[in-house]
Amino acid sequence: MLKPQDFFDLTHTQFADIFDGVEYVWEVLPRIKGYIQSHIVPGIHGTVSLLAYVGEQVYIGVGTVVEPGAMIKGPAIIGANCQVRSGAYIREDVLVGDGSVVGHTTEIKNSLLFDKAEVPHFAYVGDSVLGWKAHLGAGVKISNVKINRTNVNVVIDGVVYETGLRKFGAIMGDESEVGCNSVLNPGTLIGIRTLAYANLSMHGYYPPNCVVKLRQEVEIVARQ
Repeated sequence: MLKPQDFFDLTHTQFADIFDGVEYVWEVLPRIKGYIQSHIVPGIHGTVSLLAYVGEQVYIGVGTVVEPGAMIKGPAIIGANCQVRSGAYIREDVLVGDGSVVGHTTEIKNSLLFDKAEVPHFAYVGDSVLGWKAHLGAGVKISNVKINRTNVNVVIDGVVYETGLRKFGAIMGDESEVGCNSVLNPGTLIGIRTLAYANLSMHGYYPPNCVVKLRQEVEIVARQ
């Protein structure tokens, strides 16, 4: 239930070997930095605007477009045919799969995006993994640190899994989607093909192939 293959088809990423020997899916997060250091061959093979900033430890794949105003600080490996849109901020230790979208005013750090993952508008993604075709609606924030700064634990059916991580955002399975302006609290796990309504505050484990619904009551009264 908590293994990488429970959330991802590893054929949908060029970074599959980062999961070798991983028991619990979140164990991949501390590996990202070292993985980039051992695999990166810096170079720009796509199209980068003269008004964008790209750091020295960055690889950009063929067909990828980096728009004006984007900042790729790095270290980072960005695959082929991606879109890095105006105002995007890709910080340290980021792996972006082929065909992915990092959108306007989206910030990403210490995270892995599988192929065709989309983070198009006004989002924050920290210490997280987004699966194949995972999608965040506009304004989604992935919180990666608890308010009391203690380690993030995962609780499922009363069983506590100690991650040992102070920074742990979310794991989103393949083809999962989260609606606009939702917050994913530290240690959120979303199963394959699960959909979540907008404006949710999410935490804990959500199984695959579900719809997570938010019900709210609206009252309309006469204006005085």
